[in-house]
Amino acid sequence: MRNGFKGMVMVLGMVALMAAGCAKEEVVKKDEPVVQEQTVQKQQEPVKQVEPVKQPEPKMEEAVVQKASEAISLETVYFDFDKSELRKDTMDVLAKNAEALLKKAADAKIQIAGHCDERGSDEYNLALGDRRAKSVASYLKKLGVAENRISTISYGKEKPAVDGHDDAAWSKNRRAEFVIVK
Repeated sequence: MRNGFKGMVMVLGMVALMAAGCAKEEVVKKDEPVVQEQTVQKQQEPVKQVEPVKQPEPKMEEAVVQKASEAISLETVYFDFDKSELRKDTMDVLAKNAEALLKKAADAKIQIAGHCDERGSDEYNLALGDRRAKSVASYLKKLGVAENRISTISYGKEKPAVDGHDDAAWSKNRRAEFVIVK
């Protein structure tokens, strides 16, 4: 058994050496003469004026996003601690957002980002942020916004709107924000 193992290791080692030693390409070509480099002193050329770089025109998608975001303003909605259910004031804001999406930017696509305050684990807050974003998306669909115009994402506690470790900061971080993506 031991001799068989040693033999296997030797065979594998030889195969590895052969594979590593085989040249894929000839390093020095025989037909080309070897030229030694000569040091040549160059004259300094005058410095040329460089024209300022023009900023590229925004791509069509970026232009559509800019136009749509200028046309409408979607308000952020807020949630109670550890909740993803919509409050009455949240539903009123979402009704205004839906109206703006349907009338002023009928082709705009949005992404709803769910956020949480800093309390709780990363995993828990990502799941809660996802529930918040999906709750908002569901309500917008009921108000007539087409499903194919809405996507959701959760940032959990990764992107706080307000830094702080008190109720005032936490209440501003428990939110769903809207980003026009197209």
